[in-house]
Amino acid sequence: MLDIAKLGARYGPDARLVDPDRAVAYARATNDGGPASGLGNGSAPRLVLPLFAVVPTWDTTMAAVHDAVPAEAMGMLLHLSQDMHFVRPLIAGEELLTDALIRAIRARRAGAQITVEVTSRIDSGAVVLRQYATMFIRGLGGGESGGDEAPAHAFPSAGRPEPSAERTVHIDADQTLRYAEASGDGNRIHLDGSFAREMGLPGIIVHGMCTMAFCCRSVLAETAGGDPALLRRLAVKFSRPVLPDSDLTTTLFAGGQAGDRRRVLFEARSRGEVVIKDGLAEIGPPEN
Repeated sequence: MLDIAKLGARYGPDARLVDPDRAVAYARATNDGGPASGLGNGSAPRLVLPLFAVVPTWDTTMAAVHDAVPAEAMGMLLHLSQDMHFVRPLIAGEELLTDALIRAIRARRAGAQITVEVTSRIDSGAVVLRQYATMFIRGLGGGESGGDEAPAHAFPSAGRPEPSAERTVHIDADQTLRYAEASGDGNRIHLDGSFAREMGLPGIIVHGMCTMAFCCRSVLAETAGGDPALLRRLAVKFSRPVLPDSDLTTTLFAGGQAGDRRRVLFEARSRGEVVIKDGLAEIGPPEN
């Protein structure tokens, strides 16, 4: 079980560089040659890809997770959802100060759930990024529940709009190897087929954040002219694992307007199954 006493614990702040070279490596690892990738002309980008934001903040996120989840249960951990709020795009070469808060712990019938709120600031103290990462630990039952849920991003409960666009991309056979190296996420379920099967999975599965990066590119291509600087929020629920060497089809739905932001709903399928649910993107100008 998860220790309810960890609820409200804080970790950091941890100072990390938004490394330009690593940002380019991340773009290659997610097959992204867009305007913030730095590919094509050999130069590092000034703005980095939105999903690269997880790289300089991941260690702080996982410090909270590792403190709350027993070491022997880490192999049963799956990324359940990710919600990223961009005050403005991250800039290559700047330093982020990131802290993490254990926001919620939930005892579920099939396991346990932990939500970590991750906040990144620049030297001035201004917040530039806030994330909510929720992990599910299969089979880790019992214990107490407490804390505040992450902000909602579920599809409307009544009806569903007609699809407005659809885009299919291919996830390569070696995608998990390249993504693990570029991101620093070396969880063995993404690299070792035998270990993944021991953990009850069908084999090596694609990192959730890698899948999210592919969805992000499709959403931006269809709604923002491919411009990552216009992404204000991106949230998903990872509903099923994605396998390497698979197509990923992202379907978009109109979600209305919220102030100066256009809301876009989306989901993704691979091999006939929904693998991303309750996708929400908000497109609009940076706050500062």
